[in-house]
Amino acid sequence: ARGFSLPLQRPADCGSTRYFDISRLACGPCGAHQRKSAGGERPGGSGAGGARAAPLWDPDSGRGVTQDGWNCITCPKGLTLDGKCKCLSNEILVERSTDGILLNEALCVQCNGTEQSFSASDPSGSRCVRCEQTFINVSKSCDCSSPNILTGGLCFSAGASLPPKGVATVRFGQLGLTLTSAWFLKNLESSASACWLYSNLTACQALGNMCVMNMNSLSPSSTDACGLFQYIYVSTARLGTVHSIPYWRHNLPWLYYGDQPGLASRVLEADNFPTIFSFKGTVEDVKLQFIAASFDAAGNFLKWQSLEGGILQLCPDTQTKLNAAYTFGTTYQQSCKISVSKILLDFANPIFYDLFLEYNGDNGQQYLWAVPVLNLNLQYSEMFVNQGNNMNNWLLTRRFFLVDALSGKENDLGELPRVIRIASKITISIRLVSHTQRGTIYPPLITIAYTDVLVQNPETQSVTVSFSVNYEMNQSEAQIQTDITLGVLGGLAVLWSLLKTAGWKRRTGSSIIDLQTVLKFLLFYAGDLANVFFIITVGTGIYWLVFFKAQQFVSVLLPLPSQEEDFVTYIACAFSLKALQFLQLLVSQLTVDIFFIDWERPKGKVLKAVEGEGVVKSAAAPVSIWRTYFIANEWNEIQTVRKLNPLFQVLAVLFFLEVVGFSNLALMDSSSSLMRSSESYIAPWSRILRFGVSAALWLAIATLQIIFFSVFYERFVEDKLSQFVDLCCMSNISVFLLSYSCFGYYIHGRSVHGHADTNMEEMNMNLKREAENLCSQRGLLPNTDGQTFQISISRRMRLHYDRIHETLTRKRGPARLLDSSANTFEQSTRAYNAMNKFLSSFIDHVHKEMDYIVKDKLLLERILGMEFMEPIDKSIFYNDEGHSFSDVLYYGNETTLLIFDFLFFSVVDLASQSFVLAAILTYLQQEIFRFIRNTLGQKNLASKTLVDERFLI
Repeated sequence: ARGFSLPLQRPADCGSTRYFDISRLACGPCGAHQRKSAGGERPGGSGAGGARAAPLWDPDSGRGVTQDGWNCITCPKGLTLDGKCKCLSNEILVERSTDGILLNEALCVQCNGTEQSFSASDPSGSRCVRCEQTFINVSKSCDCSSPNILTGGLCFSAGASLPPKGVATVRFGQLGLTLTSAWFLKNLESSASACWLYSNLTACQALGNMCVMNMNSLSPSSTDACGLFQYIYVSTARLGTVHSIPYWRHNLPWLYYGDQPGLASRVLEADNFPTIFSFKGTVEDVKLQFIAASFDAAGNFLKWQSLEGGILQLCPDTQTKLNAAYTFGTTYQQSCKISVSKILLDFANPIFYDLFLEYNGDNGQQYLWAVPVLNLNLQYSEMFVNQGNNMNNWLLTRRFFLVDALSGKENDLGELPRVIRIASKITISIRLVSHTQRGTIYPPLITIAYTDVLVQNPETQSVTVSFSVNYEMNQSEAQIQTDITLGVLGGLAVLWSLLKTAGWKRRTGSSIIDLQTVLKFLLFYAGDLANVFFIITVGTGIYWLVFFKAQQFVSVLLPLPSQEEDFVTYIACAFSLKALQFLQLLVSQLTVDIFFIDWERPKGKVLKAVEGEGVVKSAAAPVSIWRTYFIANEWNEIQTVRKLNPLFQVLAVLFFLEVVGFSNLALMDSSSSLMRSSESYIAPWSRILRFGVSAALWLAIATLQIIFFSVFYERFVEDKLSQFVDLCCMSNISVFLLSYSCFGYYIHGRSVHGHADTNMEEMNMNLKREAENLCSQRGLLPNTDGQTFQISISRRMRLHYDRIHETLTRKRGPARLLDSSANTFEQSTRAYNAMNKFLSSFIDHVHKEMDYIVKDKLLLERILGMEFMEPIDKSIFYNDEGHSFSDVLYYGNETTLLIFDFLFFSVVDLASQSFVLAAILTYLQQEIFRFIRNTLGQKNLASKTLVDERFLI
């Protein structure tokens, strides 16, 4: 198993007989008569001497270790605690003769104030020191004369099999700049030669670091740092691998996953990370325990260090917020601008990291899983193979750095660099294994994008850097299920729209399929398809909200922002289509035909002077118009009455989101707490969760409002529709409505008392008689209470209605076409009386050629919202106990209004990421459309009923 794992070993774990091998990141045994160095690692700088360990000293025999740690020597005056020879305070230790030969026994020479007896090869001028081992190996002296080769402080034999001559250049592709690096010029060839000839560990690490500073870029013919590293890597295959990892050679750092692209899928998906994670549990279950092996540029191992504390986060923040990046399930994002001067100050020397994810094995041993790096700046054969989405083109690497202010120094390592390279974007990606129920993940991937900065004025220059941790899972199955649901529901929406269109054709009395029919079908389909998108988006949002936040062992992860695009598109489609349906509804309500039938008859006769004749004649007493005005005002008031209170709806949703804290459930983290402290890290918002939370609250509060309104308010406080029907009956006014050419509604308001224009005493007597059942019932049919009907009128009836209606609306033409004001009123009065007489006689079955029948609707007719019988000879009145005349009011379209308001709220919120702004704008649009509906509805009412608009208040 464990594919790319190794046991965790620290220098302190190696004991006294083992040393820490920096190439293997593991303990190795010391040889005979050797001990580990003071730091616990295998000693040595860039020279060949780094290949051996330090000798042991023997206190009993009086033999100790020389000052340079390379040899044993007899110490006549005893040993220090670290095994070196000891002299008195006024004496100087001498271990070599002036020609550099090691003495058998150390000398303690008393100081005489002169330095003539000591070699000047030591900086202090107090003693002789050992030459670098390569000088001794090659020339047996401290001189590396021709034909030997001196490079990087090392001496190599002219006949040695050295690697190819290195190119000490660094390519800064973003700037189009290639420069000769002072660091590479000094150390590249020596590190490559020492690594190749002597397997020097620090030299190999230094060579690997120079390759990393060159972005791990590979080119077949190049002999830059990466070319030299690959040369040595290929040539040392005989040395075998480290920890059974095929890409890790002995003595070499592990830089690549293979030597060519195409292995990424095997690395990232072949093995699962061997532990499980949860949202609730121990620290090991909820924390990603990243640990990194750090090296300096010279190849020296520095230490193991946890990433907690902001090791990789260049932006400053509190420890709590920095460490939140490694809480499993918490999507982390951090971004800031940093000045170049601060970067140069804080990162003068680059540090290189090999990143691992720590876990506990079955035997209690701590193990490490290597975390691959996707370097977006890497070039393979001059191509940026890591910048596409195709995993099969990637070339994964291991080592990385945060800031390189070293390789960009051209002439002197003490000068400011000409160019610095910064890890401007670091992303750690955690992928959940498909169909897991126990929080199993694939190995993490760290993606790094570097920015090259040409240093000109460090004080004014700045760089934007970011660090993020993303969680993802394969969403293809969810997408397929969504597509299937959309296809099925979309197909059903087509059928439902066809049925609506068929019903509309019957209600308009037309049987021809024309362009208007097609347009009407598209309008119906727009509304139904909007409902489909609404169902899918609400279901998706609530699904992710419940299953992501409520899980303990992780089985689902939220879609990435890029994966939410389809979801946002569905919301936009739902809103657009629902807005189209709402506008069509508004237009249809503002053009409805309506007339108030006054059943009141004159009481007696009155004397009336005939204008122009000078005589007085008797005439029927006039019927008061105030009852009609009263009913018209009541109808005007209930046009925008709704089953829920829009203001309360918006305020309640906003209260629960912002005050109670339900908005915190929309954060992309594992916490389901409603309250967050100001010190804790606040994760970014998930658009799906924001929609899910707001949808759940909006629908829950709306449902509670509607239930309260239907069960309690209408029953115990007031039912405006029933009150309006009762008021019509008490006013002796019926309402005749046509929402389509041949379909509409009828409210039978004919008083059972014969007259409604009466005084208070008689009115109270009438109410008392009705309460005591001393009069007939209010229904249209004898001995029934049915007062509301859906009506399907015949074509002949509609034509007759239109002929009279034309005279009603003719007076609304331009004023210049009308006669005198008196004639206008007279025409209006005659037209009104004609329509009133016609409709009242129609209700009374006077016109046998335009008669009607009363019947109940079939259950299927009620479900489908259409009529099977066509009113050819007779109109049909369908009993309607549900007050379906509310369909021409806001009241009967609450579902459409509710969905439109919520989608408007959601679209504003998704665009602005502000629930407060969404609530404000939603309430404003409600008020604007209510004003439009009231104003234009009032004008339509005045136009269709001849009620003067000045009396509509």
